[in-house]
Amino acid sequence: MQFPSPPPYVSQRSATMADNMVVASQPLAGQAGLSMLAQGGNAVDAAITAAITLTQVEPTGNGLGSDAFAIVWDGKQLHGLNASGRSPQSWKPDRFAATGSIPDRGWETVTVPGAVAGWVELHKKLGKLPFQKLFEPAISYAQEGFIVSPIIGKMWGIAATVLKDQPGFAEHFLPQGKAPKAGERFVNKAAAATLTSIAETRGESFYRGHLAEQIAAHAAKHSAALSVADMAANTPDWCGTVSQQFDKFSLHEIPPNGQGIAACMALGMLSHTHIRDFGPDDPQALHLMFEAMKLAFMDSAAYVADPAYMHKVAAEHLLDPDYLAERARLIDPNKAQNFHSGSPKQGGTVCLSAADSNGMMVSFIQSNYDGFGSGVVVPGTGIHLQNRGCGFTLEEGHPNQLGGGKRPFHTIIPGFLMAGHDPLMAFGVMGGMMQAQGHVQMALRTQLWGQDVQTAADAPRWRVTDELGVSCEESMNPATLQTLSELGHDIVVTKPDLAFGFGGAQLIQRLDSGGYAGGSDPRKDGGSYGF
Repeated sequence: MQFPSPPPYVSQRSATMADNMVVASQPLAGQAGLSMLAQGGNAVDAAITAAITLTQVEPTGNGLGSDAFAIVWDGKQLHGLNASGRSPQSWKPDRFAATGSIPDRGWETVTVPGAVAGWVELHKKLGKLPFQKLFEPAISYAQEGFIVSPIIGKMWGIAATVLKDQPGFAEHFLPQGKAPKAGERFVNKAAAATLTSIAETRGESFYRGHLAEQIAAHAAKHSAALSVADMAANTPDWCGTVSQQFDKFSLHEIPPNGQGIAACMALGMLSHTHIRDFGPDDPQALHLMFEAMKLAFMDSAAYVADPAYMHKVAAEHLLDPDYLAERARLIDPNKAQNFHSGSPKQGGTVCLSAADSNGMMVSFIQSNYDGFGSGVVVPGTGIHLQNRGCGFTLEEGHPNQLGGGKRPFHTIIPGFLMAGHDPLMAFGVMGGMMQAQGHVQMALRTQLWGQDVQTAADAPRWRVTDELGVSCEESMNPATLQTLSELGHDIVVTKPDLAFGFGGAQLIQRLDSGGYAGGSDPRKDGGSYGF
């Protein structure tokens, strides 16, 4: 069936076409990555450079205290890297028994930052340019300052009211006592020195040197658990990918502890429905996606954790074809339902993509979790720390129950599409629990419905929020929203100025000609850059 393309969406920018490409959520970072390609680097060099630069020019979504994940097509095979850190070893399941909940801000939600180790590991295995060179743009922006972009400036202002009292936050991120606005210059000289040290020591100072000692000392000052030993024990893992076939393409995701498996599960369920009979904005297609996503989220919430603790239900059980077909049969095409988790066989974020003319493609994502993360900034370093401890649960016996030395459930996920053994698309959709459902939307829009990457990024987006709730962008057709409500969905329409929760897509798709098409989300400040 043929569908009109492109549909009349509010934003109708053209996709960028080039042989070498970087797409990112902030222009300075995207251009920094592209500069490495222009200097003879490969897509991994470009991705690492863009990621390092984003810690400075988009601190609202990531920083030196973040975690990271990557999927890389090296020209011959696909690699998956899990560079998420673990909880402090001294954390016990009863640590927050007195309050009954895990804090969402401050030192008590800080886990070991894994992103720096991820940069080092990616470069060691697949990089080309000298490691120190990849830091040059970020060091320059930290030392000399950069001009704050519009959406980041807005998010900075929102975070300031929440985090101003967290240790070190105001001193580092509220110059003259206020958040910088769009068009103003922000300088972070402490971060310039930290970046230089990380570059010169290949991350050793961050995990086993003076920076680790400063982090641990600040933790101890605030009676927090993170120690020098916790920092030194950090290791990223080459973990491969999990995947799900849908017609002629397959979606690849990082295995648990991330939520990417939920996208694979939903896609597997949808393959057993009549979604192919409808267009990308048809209410019946949207209904089927809502229901499949809800089913996948129920299972991921019940079973996904650090894989070392998934003793009863493993990733392969959740992706078992017979199980996904069984779950798909629960979807009623005529009404929304309140689902429960099934019984498988027992047994704030930034994303970017990069590609080069030799065929290497990278999907990379790193995050503080919630905006500036914990809000904690280590004095004199420019390191602001994530709040990934929020990803644990206090539920007794749950595989993701809080504990020491564990990776928490993670929202950030890079995505990759393959057609047999051929790479199709490196992409991501930053934004909390939006990400897995964003991956499903991007995969189907580009591959099933034939939309180009920019059109797919421009299209109205949705996200399921609870058993029957779905939040939809205001740009979605009112008649479509009415039909979805009649099917039983609790539809909430979100205005553009509150649309941060719909994420930011960054996509690079390989063309039959050998070059690439890049699409960057209009909901963010960034763009697609190539030559």
